[in-house]
Amino acid sequence: MILIKQGKSSDLASAEIRLFLFTLIDIFYGSMLVINFRKWWVFTFIFLLFHINAFSQVLAPGTAILEEFSRRQQVIDSEETAEKEVLSIRPQITAEIGSKNKSESKRSHSEFSILPLVSNQIFNGQRPYGWGDFGIPPGRGFQQYLSGGIFARLGFLNFQLQPEFVFSQDKPFKGFPESFSPAVKRARFHYWNNDDTPETFSDGGYNRFWWGQSSFTASFGAFEIGVSSRSVWWGPGQWSSLTFSNNAESFPYLTLNTIKPAKTPIGNFEGQVLVGRLENSGREASQIPQLNDRYFLPFEGDWRYLNGFMISYQPKWVPGFFLGFLRTFQQYNENRGDKFRDYFPIFDAFQKKNFFEDGNTLTFDNEARDQQAVIFFRLVNKAANAEVYAEYGRRDHSYDWREAVMNPEHARAYLMGFQKLFSLTKENKFFQIRGEVTQHQESVNRYIRYEGLGGRTSWATHYQVRGFVNRGQSLGTGIGTGSNSQTLEFSVVEEFDKLGIIVERIANHQDFYYRAFGQQQEVQPWVDLSAGIIFNRRWDNVLLGSKLQLVNGKNYQWQSAGNSTPEFPAGKHLLSFHGNLHLVYLWNFSNN
Repeated sequence: MILIKQGKSSDLASAEIRLFLFTLIDIFYGSMLVINFRKWWVFTFIFLLFHINAFSQVLAPGTAILEEFSRRQQVIDSEETAEKEVLSIRPQITAEIGSKNKSESKRSHSEFSILPLVSNQIFNGQRPYGWGDFGIPPGRGFQQYLSGGIFARLGFLNFQLQPEFVFSQDKPFKGFPESFSPAVKRARFHYWNNDDTPETFSDGGYNRFWWGQSSFTASFGAFEIGVSSRSVWWGPGQWSSLTFSNNAESFPYLTLNTIKPAKTPIGNFEGQVLVGRLENSGREASQIPQLNDRYFLPFEGDWRYLNGFMISYQPKWVPGFFLGFLRTFQQYNENRGDKFRDYFPIFDAFQKKNFFEDGNTLTFDNEARDQQAVIFFRLVNKAANAEVYAEYGRRDHSYDWREAVMNPEHARAYLMGFQKLFSLTKENKFFQIRGEVTQHQESVNRYIRYEGLGGRTSWATHYQVRGFVNRGQSLGTGIGTGSNSQTLEFSVVEEFDKLGIIVERIANHQDFYYRAFGQQQEVQPWVDLSAGIIFNRRWDNVLLGSKLQLVNGKNYQWQSAGNSTPEFPAGKHLLSFHGNLHLVYLWNFSNN
């Protein structure tokens, strides 16, 4: 939670509030299919008429600069941050706006605010690169994300309208080549047909306008229930998550969740249960039509039913320690039944032995469900100004608990990271080191469990449900199917300002590589090595975040140079530029 000090806001008569809220509801329902610009003028007129100031500002998880600032505040050992609530579930960042007096900043019965304007611009030179950009498709060329809106509350009812607009040039680039043998092509499409990650998202430019970070909920104490399309982030990751992050476009869902830790005699709990709708991209995987015609399995057009829950526990006796568990199920809607367990499969048993009938699980397998389970922890040590965290997940549940203990590497992925701040001579100025490692590649368990050496599928893929994705992008980590990444950052930070360097390494599609090329010496893994400069700055109401990276794709797309031999392998490399510019405008921001 980010606390932004401000002066007093203007009071609003209750009749005026009701009039405004009814107008908002009319706008909301009147624009379900087509935006009615005349009603937007009504909204603008009412806003100007009553001179409403912002009470609170709500941002999506992963919003540039603000979330990182909030996270740094959580690990600083000071009286100001000691009472801050450290959240494991991140449906939003709330910038509470009040006065220095706690009684004055107490939550009022009615509120209205204009949400920050958020712009994210990306440029990729020779090829796509990057992830975690609120559904911006990873494309070549220029890309733009815009978001802004309003928030209103009347009593226990909360209304947020924050649409998003995304544009991408989505230019063609050098993708998977046609020159490989049929066996290699089949191996590549083996993963494409169990996933939904096309090389491009359009035929000449991509643009989309949709509800974005909008919601209509009712809150009661620490809990909230309603309908939402806000981005969800589960887990402690800084750049990624094994389940939900800000990588893909958000999706519509019904939710029951905590909005602050629920306090009990044994500690604090947070949690969320959601039911949502996921869509496939409908795009063919390759940029080469001939390959798609021969190897690609088209989508059938159905949407996917999603059910998930997350719970996080902070023991009363171990300050700064968080332990969490989450589980998700998805299946195509046409395969879903009408029983309670069909709507809420998250309550099914974990052991496969419970679903055996006549010595097999054919009936259960025919339900065509994709499930994932993840455990995570986070340890925040304020005295050391540091934190460590990790996530461990499994896609394919064990036969029984014995197999789970004996074979923890099967169908697993993991993520781990840290952050450390070193105090400098100037107050509130620190040297920051942070890093994160993500492993999606199958373990060597595949050589024992499956016939042959090819393995089966990767994390977030499924042979029936075509991947844990929304509109062609992974809901969790966007580094690529079966890929591994390592990120390390060094910087000097002061409040919102930051100057530093970042280095990254991504071993791309390792599961495909070992399936297609693992038993030879000439073709080498495709590895991206990148280094860049980070510059963040605040000017009053404006927050700027920027990152400039050079990306060297070694053995790009697993292509060998003309002089390559098994004894002296040589690959083709591709040098590219990746630039990212974030701008956030906070309404009524003040130094008071």
